[in-house]
Amino acid sequence: MRAFATALAVAGLSLAAVPTFVHAQSAAKSDAATAWDKIQGGWMSTKGAVKEQWGKLTDDDLTTISGKRDQLVGKIQIRYGVSREEAERQVASWETKYK
Repeated sequence: MRAFATALAVAGLSLAAVPTFVHAQSAAKSDAATAWDKIQGGWMSTKGAVKEQWGKLTDDDLTTISGKRDQLVGKIQIRYGVSREEAERQVASWETKYK
């Protein structure tokens, strides 16, 4: 931490600027990315809601998905025989309701 503070001092910055910088980076994340961070972090409790929405997904599918949006979209395509666009639409709709 001391080396970090020294580097900031040399650069003419203060430690008070660090939270602002970190907050600015956080604010840059899209809402969907933030939602999926939460979904992935709480995947064990989210699996039930996913299974309720897409009952054809197996427990193995849910383990493979492991909170990853692109994996969910792919498994919906396979299990329901829909296009990628349709699977994306379904997931986007579910995201809105799940928030």
